[in-house]
Amino acid sequence: MRTLCASTLIGEALLIMFAALVAMQLTSVSAVTVWTVSGIAMLLCVLLCGMITRPGAVAVGWGLQLGLVASGLVLPTMYGLGLVFAALWWCSVHYGRKIDEVKAARAAAA
Repeated sequence: MRTLCASTLIGEALLIMFAALVAMQLTSVSAVTVWTVSGIAMLLCVLLCGMITRPGAVAVGWGLQLGLVASGLVLPTMYGLGLVFAALWWCSVHYGRKIDEVKAARAAAA
């Protein structure tokens, strides 16, 4: 699960960075506000990559996905991109857990 979720989070951090660049040009929100919020979200994505196996980390990831969808209030394109990344997050968590179960079963059999 760790690899799939970390890959999704790194892609999401990149998306947030590029969305911040676009939001600076296309919205009336100040650049300081855009970069403060985006910087915190990007930092959270990167930190969450290392803590994904800890209790509550998946829930924090879901909160991050909701925040990404909510960023559509500032930049409407983010509604669609946020939903795409929320679906990727679901797939990463769901199939990552299945992969972990298969690995555990193989290790128990060996």
